[in-house]
Amino acid sequence: MAKTVDSIDQRLREFIGKQKIFFTASAAPDGRVNVSPKDGASLRILDEQRVAYLDQTGSGNETAAHLKANGRLTVMFCAFEGAPMILRLYGMARVLLRKSEEYTLLLNSAFGGEEPPGARQMVVLEVDRVQTSCGYGVPLFEYAGERDTLRKWAMSKGEEGLKEYRRQKNLKSIDGLPTGLREPEENEPARGPGGEVQTGTRMEI
Repeated sequence: MAKTVDSIDQRLREFIGKQKIFFTASAAPDGRVNVSPKDGASLRILDEQRVAYLDQTGSGNETAAHLKANGRLTVMFCAFEGAPMILRLYGMARVLLRKSEEYTLLLNSAFGGEEPPGARQMVVLEVDRVQTSCGYGVPLFEYAGERDTLRKWAMSKGEEGLKEYRRQKNLKSIDGLPTGLREPEENEPARGPGGEVQTGTRMEI
């Protein structure tokens, strides 16, 4: 039976902390629905209503395009060992561009200031619905370890190689939607309604 709760409580925090993988689902008003697997170690619980994950460079950037289009995101966790459960976090999300002020603040406060090779952006989800379900149909799997393929690939590309790869692969979705991705040197400062540069903007963590 599905159950809905108001926020990410301590029991769910502990459950999330044990998961090695999670999945994101997103879609624009039109076009294809995207589902992506993510490394459980990339996710942080910021508070009872917010989570964030550090996204790495890949062959597509569908989630960013969908968030730019309408902001909807669902994050799902499944218990592959122990007691069965599926946990879904629903809400509205946004992308923090790499080395932007908000990105840097969150990197330092939630990730110890460390980026993995190939870091691309962060996604912050404002959770408006938390739902658990039985998970009886999810099979048991034994965790064998992490692949090092992505890390090795990113290190072999180097910073300039990764920038060029993102320019070629990550600027539009498969449906042609813009992802909004920019490299740090291309990021423009935040501006007010009159076009003035804003400084000292903070993100509460």
